[in-house]
Amino acid sequence: QVQLVESGGGLVQPGGSLTLSCTASGSFFYIHTMGWYRQAPGKHRELVATITNGGRSDYADSAKGRFTISTSGAGDTVYLEMSSLKPEDTAVYYCSVKVQHITNTQTYWGEGTLVTVSS
Repeated sequence: QVQLVESGGGLVQPGGSLTLSCTASGSFFYIHTMGWYRQAPGKHRELVATITNGGRSDYADSAKGRFTISTSGAGDTVYLEMSSLKPEDTAVYYCSVKVQHITNTQTYWGEGTLVTVSS
């Protein structure tokens, strides 16, 4: 089993910045990919950004130039630095981690952290 602990959500004014973090712990061989998704009220969950264990990152068009995904040196924590936040960035942000077990890979999800962008 893998546990994900997210932190960093909250209320921020338009144009402000916020950094989310998510730490993975538990039993697994290694992490393939870590990422962030978000779900706004009344909308489907969507990709924000992902990063592989090799450091390759990928961003949704809405995140490019404003958000930066990174991992800790140990590779068990993923960060999402968000700047120039807009009201449309308001959503519950979910951490996602794909890990390698003995015989299979599995993706785990965090419980989500709410980001509200409002004046």
